Amino acid sequence: RSLEPLVRERAAKKLARGKVDCSLRFVSVGGNDGALRVNTVLAKRLLRASEELESLLGTGARPKPWDLLRWPGVIEAEPQDLTPVQEGAAKLLDQALESLVAVRRREGERLSEIVGERCRALQVLVAQARERIPLVLDEVRERIRARLQEVAAELDSARVEQEMVLLAQRLDVDEEMERLGAHLDEVLRVLAKGGAKGRRLDFLMQELNREANTLASKSSDVEITRIGVEMKVLIEQMREQVQNIE
Repeated sequence: RSLEPLVRERAAKKLARGKVDCSLRFVSVGGNDGALRVNTVLAKRLLRASEELESLLGTGARPKPWDLLRWPGVIEAEPQDLTPVQEGAAKLLDQALESLVAVRRREGERLSEIVGERCRALQVLVAQARERIPLVLDEVRERIRARLQEVAAELDSARVEQEMVLLAQRLDVDEEMERLGAHLDEVLRVLAKGGAKGRRLDFLMQELNREANTLASKSSDVEITRIGVEMKVLIEQMREQVQNIE
């Protein structure tokens, strides 16, 4: 118990994210550890009480030593100096934390590489979507023009213009493309920066997923929908890896 504040303090200095379980096992190697002593004051009181009972009962039976030892408090453990044990435990804790940090650093470097690869793959998909979107808009316009020519006499020109504006707004994904690009640049920047970065990356994964969902929901094109699905797969892969980055 006395070591718990020290363990918490040192672990908090080395680790910024995650849950850590610490355990310590102490095995005595002999010596004076656990030495016992007799509480002579209590033993004498018990003997006097025994003598009084003997006089009342008229018997000469004396209590045996084992009978006295069984009385609570007659046997006491000598106080131990646990300072050397605590100092040794603190050194072992520091060694364990250094080893853990080294392992996490190596794992983090590899995870950063994986997330970076997924991020660059997403940038390729964003570029493909940017190239595809103007073609999709042109196809939509052509379909609308063809349809309008068929029913031109039946339409109100003001209503047609209004519907065209609403349709253009629904299909406009320029903002989503811009935000996706900005979030991906930020992910790469955070990965290149030292220190704890897991929480920041976790937030960016949520933002990327939101933009990818919006892109897919606005899409009226099979190819854009496919790109949106691939984006979501890559983002989910990154999100799983980010949970293991401090």
